[in-house]
Amino acid sequence: MQNAMLSPGFAQPVEDANRTFRQTMAALSEPGTLHEMADTPTVQGLCTAAYALCLGLLDADTPLWISPALDGRAVRANLAFHCGCPIVQAPAQAQFALVTSNDLDVLRSLDTGTDRDPHLSCSVFMQLNSLDGGVETTWQGPGIQGTRTVALPLPQTFWRVRSLAAFPRGLDFFFMAGRQLSALPRSTRVLRPIPEDR
Repeated sequence: MQNAMLSPGFAQPVEDANRTFRQTMAALSEPGTLHEMADTPTVQGLCTAAYALCLGLLDADTPLWISPALDGRAVRANLAFHCGCPIVQAPAQAQFALVTSNDLDVLRSLDTGTDRDPHLSCSVFMQLNSLDGGVETTWQGPGIQGTRTVALPLPQTFWRVRSLAAFPRGLDFFFMAGRQLSALPRSTRVLRPIPEDR
């Protein structure tokens, strides 16, 4: 039964994993820019970019928490087979979290690192329906010349939760929709006014 739920992974595991890693680092180094991921077979419930990030970044040493909205037998079977990552029940135990924009309360429980070791914080893969069409925000920081306007379709609560941890602590976010990827590292400042809900 499990074999019937398995989807293909990367066609060329080493090359595709390296390419995915480079695209991920490019997204982090240029916050708010859009990056097109390679056409990768996917799993029911996960978009192409989300599945590619899982294949490229997760392994036996990266505990993962999965949103109930994205969780399922097929997702777990494929992540176990292709990545070997342990699935944790408590968000605080996760090094990576696979979430939707409806999981904002969970963000409060994720590890934001420490002032001494901020790099040990959780990285968040947030799957959205689109990476555009939301209220415009203005970003500033490393990798951005001047400012950058970004219109992710996120509720106001997201920005409030993100601001709870003071830099250098915080969460690195990867936003995914279809084959598109964008990133919001903890070093990026989202300038006020924080957008109001429509």
